[in-house]
Amino acid sequence: MKIILIRPRYKSHLITPPLGLGYLSSYLQKHGIETIIIDALRDNISNDEVLSKIMVGKPDAVGITCLTAFYNEVVDLSLKFKKQNIKIIIGGVHPTFLPQQTLQESECDFVILGEGEKALLKLLQNGLDNAEIPGVYSLADFSQDDLEIVKAERIENLDELPFPDWEQIDPNSYPPAPHGALIKHYPVAPITTTRGCPYSCTFCASPGFYNRQIRFRSPENVIEEIKFLIKNFGVKEIHFEDDNLTLKRDHIEKICQLMIKNNIKISWACPNGIRADAVYESLIKLMKKSGCYLIAFGVESADPQILENIGKHESIETIENSINMAYRARLSCQGFFIFGLPGETKETLEKTINFAKKSKLDRAQFIILDVLPGSKLWNDLQGKFEPNWHKNSYKEPEWIPEGVTKKMLLQSQAKAFREFYFTSPLRFLKLTLLIRPKQIKYLLQRLFDYRIVKHSG
Repeated sequence: MKIILIRPRYKSHLITPPLGLGYLSSYLQKHGIETIIIDALRDNISNDEVLSKIMVGKPDAVGITCLTAFYNEVVDLSLKFKKQNIKIIIGGVHPTFLPQQTLQESECDFVILGEGEKALLKLLQNGLDNAEIPGVYSLADFSQDDLEIVKAERIENLDELPFPDWEQIDPNSYPPAPHGALIKHYPVAPITTTRGCPYSCTFCASPGFYNRQIRFRSPENVIEEIKFLIKNFGVKEIHFEDDNLTLKRDHIEKICQLMIKNNIKISWACPNGIRADAVYESLIKLMKKSGCYLIAFGVESADPQILENIGKHESIETIENSINMAYRARLSCQGFFIFGLPGETKETLEKTINFAKKSKLDRAQFIILDVLPGSKLWNDLQGKFEPNWHKNSYKEPEWIPEGVTKKMLLQSQAKAFREFYFTSPLRFLKLTLLIRPKQIKYLLQRLFDYRIVKHSG
């Protein structure tokens, strides 16, 4: 049995190894399934070129990963495969919450809901028959009146998972377009030490995908993967991409202590963000001692009512205190902000921009709300907006709160970037010192996409 696992090309500033496909590949290989990963985003190849590549050695099936940000590209790719009578399986966050629509529009054979390792293996071992496999559905299944939709069986002990298939997603093969844009060292590899998040932020799909539960790899297992990456791929920087790396105190402390004990000389960061109420002075110092140089906090908004509206369960004072802790420890600190959340007004936009500018943050990312399938906001706003799969994700709104306009959101996003970076010479200097020549084209694209600068003519 042979399967090709694909991430299609789409418009993105981040071109990093796809851990989900890496885990699927290594898990299937462990059980005797032949796998090939095609990362069209990394290789910058079109859907037509992907089709040409797989027709050389026609597989038994093709698996496509799907996020809302590139749903259209997945549908297009799937339709091309169907014309060649190739069996198609689509998994990921988007089909988990919109399975029937995904099946109908993509004409794929199966969707997998939730984490895919066990379900995909069983489907392949069963000769592509999904009978009695939880979380795997075909369009025919939705004709049943009594259909119960459940997620796939998950792996409870994450240490049982082999490391991702790093041979096929070699960090050295990726362009200088990492999470966080500017980093200290290359090559860089992403790692997750957990799966899931127990919080309930209304704009996020993670609570629904993981049922607000979290599982942890053992710190020892994490350290072994870091050693493996250093030895076999010359990795010089690690990015922890957990939903919340510091949630469990003894987990993150043990990881840091083992990095120090094993004399692992590597830079690391957590660019996906950690909660501000899940750090403390001694932890930040330990993180820095073990090689951490950058942390990020999900601030979202500087308005307390908006934070309450989105179920953040953090105060702006807690967030500011944690930013200041990082500053005192001389850790670089980034803040994530979302414009267009419920309760947004012209005044709250200004409040958030001013907070960011006056804070001790070194970096800031200002995005416009995407209403994601699977999030509480998606459910709450049903019938109040028209989903737009064609929009420029995080850069243009599809739902607009009553207190603002589309123009106001677009202008505020560009203004926030300009004022945060260009009115602070120190911030600007710190970032420019990290720029490498090969990154310039990716950075310029960011400036244009966020309307920070305008195309000539």
